[in-house]
Amino acid sequence: MSETTQRKIVKPWQALLMIVVGIAIIFLGLMVFKAKNHVILLTDGVVMCVMACCFGIKYDDLQADIKATINSMLVAILILIAVGVLVGTWMISGTVPIMIYYGMKVLTPGLFLPITCIVCTLMSTMAGTSWGTLATVGVAFMGVAQGLGVPLPVTAGAICVGAFFGDKVSPLSDSPVLVSSVTDVPLMDGIKHSLVSTGPAWLISVVFLAVYGMQFHSGTVGGEVYDAIMSTVTTSFNLNPILLLPPVVVVVLIVMKKPTLPTFTAGIVVGAVLAVIFQGAPLIQTTDGAQSIFMAMYEGYTGDTGNDIVNSMIQRGGLTSMLNTIGLLISAGVFGAPLRTAGVVDILLDYVRKIAHNSKVMATGVLILHGVFFTITGAYYVSYPVVGSMVKDMFPEYGLDKKNLMRIMLDTGTGLAPLVPWATTGAYVASTLGVDNMSLTPFAPMLWLSIVISVVMGLTGIGMVKLKDQKAVH
Repeated sequence: MSETTQRKIVKPWQALLMIVVGIAIIFLGLMVFKAKNHVILLTDGVVMCVMACCFGIKYDDLQADIKATINSMLVAILILIAVGVLVGTWMISGTVPIMIYYGMKVLTPGLFLPITCIVCTLMSTMAGTSWGTLATVGVAFMGVAQGLGVPLPVTAGAICVGAFFGDKVSPLSDSPVLVSSVTDVPLMDGIKHSLVSTGPAWLISVVFLAVYGMQFHSGTVGGEVYDAIMSTVTTSFNLNPILLLPPVVVVVLIVMKKPTLPTFTAGIVVGAVLAVIFQGAPLIQTTDGAQSIFMAMYEGYTGDTGNDIVNSMIQRGGLTSMLNTIGLLISAGVFGAPLRTAGVVDILLDYVRKIAHNSKVMATGVLILHGVFFTITGAYYVSYPVVGSMVKDMFPEYGLDKKNLMRIMLDTGTGLAPLVPWATTGAYVASTLGVDNMSLTPFAPMLWLSIVISVVMGLTGIGMVKLKDQKAVH
């Protein structure tokens, strides 16, 4: 008999008590005390360990599982570090600034809404940030919309479709990296499958925005914010089409199915070389205050353009920008490990298995479970590790690949977040764009259509990736 099977597990009522207490701590921490996710999860982890010990679980087993859980996150942590370094390098090289410049350059009044969506899609995908996209080009587009007479809720919807497309499927975004880690799915494999629901929903949204936006063809693109961004970017960076080479290199290597870490490393190296050639960035810090490439890799780009809006667009990235997410991942591991050690997860899954008689019911049930848990907590950084760690092993038991779980969680987490007013992301969207969440919902179809598509896939089994050469037990 293995060491795992010899371990004691808690009784069903004790498992239920631990779950209730765990969820209560998360809810109170987020809603009442407004505490940071890290502190909430660590506190919850301590409480779970104390309860487990009181129920007869050995502390040595708890500590061993916490260590094993954090060890399993090592690759994800390295990817997060690489993403931070990559973004910092692409900022100082001028790669992201030239993407912003070209994107805003192609604006035309009649196509304002679809182009706004596409530009936000490109920026969020290349930079891996929805919040950064909202606070930068998103704010600029809201200003342009006022000049064109385009309703602000419609413009906000177009911005959110683009911003959260990248947040859901960009390998530079911490959302898919986190979900990939907690579901044990290779990052690029999971992202490709996520496009099955997100891709069609995005295309439908772009077509809708294009048709709806035709009525504004007589407007004029411009405005103080737009002009300020364009002039500041052109004077602060030496813009050259060759600066688009780093994302091309990364995309090509991804298509060639090269490993994620070497792919990002290649993008970093190419960006660093271009920073030296085109922006004159020094390799080491100089006395004249010019930021070195290595400092940009560590702390992100810190150059001052003299324009606060442009500064907010480009002063980001760096290894240190990922420490918050890395800390969150570790905190989630501290919380989740005791639940597995004590057998809480196994007991819960036994109940789910009794209800889910086939893969369709199981997949749909998990979708509803995560959607409800996220809506209650308002934080997918909490719902991803908690729900993901609990249900990830169920999918292979029902003959389904875990990448189905990754897609489901991204649709009902990152995709749903902008529509939930009390969620951290939802509140940020409303405050940044100046539009309430409900008013932009009809004009951001991708956010809810991808969930509808996932529900249809779950109920019908169409598009669900099944495991090869493995027969489901249910």
